[in-house]
Amino acid sequence: MSNKTLYLASPHGFSQHSRLKLLPEFVSKLESMGARVLEPFARNSNIDISTPGWANKVATSNLNDLRQSDGLFAIVNGAPPDEGVMVELGVAIALGKPTFLFRDDFRKCTDSDEYPLNLMIFLGIPTGSWKDYYYSSLEEIAFEEKAIYKWLRNAS
Repeated sequence: MSNKTLYLASPHGFSQHSRLKLLPEFVSKLESMGARVLEPFARNSNIDISTPGWANKVATSNLNDLRQSDGLFAIVNGAPPDEGVMVELGVAIALGKPTFLFRDDFRKCTDSDEYPLNLMIFLGIPTGSWKDYYYSSLEEIAFEEKAIYKWLRNAS
């Protein structure tokens, strides 16, 4: 089993249904594979959003979690994907963290014939094997031939 920490960048915490139904499926799947998941909506649930400065507290907490994580798993649904997720992805790429992308949204959102999303989203992923870091179903996350499975089992 892994002792690696994954930051889960997701837009699924903004609605009650998504937070209660969709988000736990991703957390459970990643944890079942051995990852320790840092899920920002749960981790920031103690911040009082009625107080001044709450937004900066959330953003700072997320940045600290990103810095402490070993990698990032980003849900990049939407056309375009959620702007917060894109910032978190950019931070992870700048920090040199491995990045894994999930998109089961069938809409095209690209400026490239090669990639299904904006080419900058793939900057932190090996060029020749980007499809190994890209997931289009919850089940696919656990496929042994895919990158996250191999990464979580690599002890380094």
